[in-house]
Amino acid sequence: MVHGLIFCIKTSMATLPSLSLSLSLSLSLSLSLSLSLSLSLSLSLSLSLSLSLSLSHTHCRRKCLHNALAEKGLLGKQLRKRPSLLRALFRLIDLGSDKLNLTLAKFTLALHVSGNNLLNICKLIFKISRSSSNDFLFQNNSIIDSLLSLLQCEDVYSSGEAVLYSVGSLKLLSGNSDLSRLLLLNLTSSDDSDLSNPLQLTAALRNMADRSESRSAFLSNGIFPTLCTVMDLHQDDRDICLNVARIFSKLSSYAECCSALAETPLCYRLFLDILSKHSRKQDLVVRLLFTLGNLAARSSAARERVYEEAGSIDILLGLFQSYKQATVASKSPKLLQIHVHQDEEVLVKLIRVLANLAIHPAVGIALAANELCVQLLLDVTTVEEKTELVINASATINNLSYYQGESSVVRAQHTHISELLLRLLLSSNMDAVLEAMRVFGNLSQIKYVRHFIIKNKVHCFVVTLLDSKNPNVCFSACGVLMNLSADPENRSILSKEGAVHKLIDCLRDFGPRDWQLAALLCQTLWNFIEEREHQYTQELLAILTLYSDQEALPWHCSDALKEYQEACWELEFLPVAHRLKKRLQSQSNLL
Repeated sequence: MVHGLIFCIKTSMATLPSLSLSLSLSLSLSLSLSLSLSLSLSLSLSLSLSLSLSLSHTHCRRKCLHNALAEKGLLGKQLRKRPSLLRALFRLIDLGSDKLNLTLAKFTLALHVSGNNLLNICKLIFKISRSSSNDFLFQNNSIIDSLLSLLQCEDVYSSGEAVLYSVGSLKLLSGNSDLSRLLLLNLTSSDDSDLSNPLQLTAALRNMADRSESRSAFLSNGIFPTLCTVMDLHQDDRDICLNVARIFSKLSSYAECCSALAETPLCYRLFLDILSKHSRKQDLVVRLLFTLGNLAARSSAARERVYEEAGSIDILLGLFQSYKQATVASKSPKLLQIHVHQDEEVLVKLIRVLANLAIHPAVGIALAANELCVQLLLDVTTVEEKTELVINASATINNLSYYQGESSVVRAQHTHISELLLRLLLSSNMDAVLEAMRVFGNLSQIKYVRHFIIKNKVHCFVVTLLDSKNPNVCFSACGVLMNLSADPENRSILSKEGAVHKLIDCLRDFGPRDWQLAALLCQTLWNFIEEREHQYTQELLAILTLYSDQEALPWHCSDALKEYQEACWELEFLPVAHRLKKRLQSQSNLL
């Protein structure tokens, strides 16, 4: 990019009239030009300059009037013949060349015009920027620097309309990928406190956040602390907060950007404060919750930081209560359905935040012990028509059910939860069934829950799920069966349902592709193998012998995943497979 303004035309413009300009300063410079303008400038330095400009010439020298004045510190308002020069520049605008006009605008802004002159120049730039075919003109011109410098000038506040056109131009230019990088570089190099009209500037950055090629610029320029500061300073301005929230929600979906935001200490307290301040602004709330959910999904430190912020859980549960009332009891007329849908979207994002926070042990234990949190989640699971909401709530209950200490409300309410899960298992949505099965996998560690499963014939459904050909469903079903088979009285009941045969089929089908599932299948089969001959002993021995031979294994994965698969095979599958194989061989030798 050329940083000095070049008062010349580089492309052929044969249709423009031939003009001549003769400018006498105190410097001798000859450019092939036939335009004649005489300015009598009294300069203390004895220099002479002769400037000629040909609009039909395709090349011209880089040395120009702008540079000459800049070198002598004569830009701004200190030039004695400034009014005469401005009149000459404004006359050239009438020639109608966008390229020339952009150069003239740059020059005019450098002379620190104000009032109507400033407004007209800003309108001119805005007009040129509205056409995407002119984007290339801005790439080869430092006019973006001029606009940003203008916005950082205190005097500009006396001309609000000029500011409006300036930021409008910047917003339009942010739609071009190359210009967005240039604009981003300029915006992020500015001092936070110098940003005027942050609404339009954050809107420009919001546009750039949509572009994948801009992400590296956001990262390299350290813009996240800057945006947090802008949001903090303008907490009462919903529109500015929404622009920044949109930027964060878009960028936090990408690992590197999410990590950078997670390392911005201000963001956690800030997001919670704005959620509290603007709790009924669904579009703002949903984006901040989405961002918090992304942070909590990727970073254990972020989970802890959110939890440790004073009143964080109270704020989140307060939002939960507020939005749940409108969503769960939604017998509203059709005119209000859009509003209800927005409330539901907020709940989906909020529950996701809780689910991800619960992954951290300290946070998970605290949430599992929180009666309000558990009750709100259970209430949501009863709203059968809101599938996504029910699935998210069930997934969160599953995460909380992992923590079964004495303080756990989930463990204390296992009877009520089991009854709710039974209804979920009858759902036509397989994702809902899967989440219910996962919760049963944790709760079936409790003897009463195991009795409930057998009594209500849930075990029959669990065994059937082994035929699903879905490794995730099989994994969850296998977890429930392993806990059920821990009770001797349940083994024969499960065997009559064909559990052992189906477990062996799953081991054969999924073993080489999922060694964690294979290890769990072996652990479950261990419970079924009693101290007597079993009809499936030889079949199971053959599979275990094959899968224990690393050289004979068919590795169904790319080279990139093979190392991970081999580690799972060696550390998780092989130890339990060897123990099960040894037990089967011992039984076989006794015959």
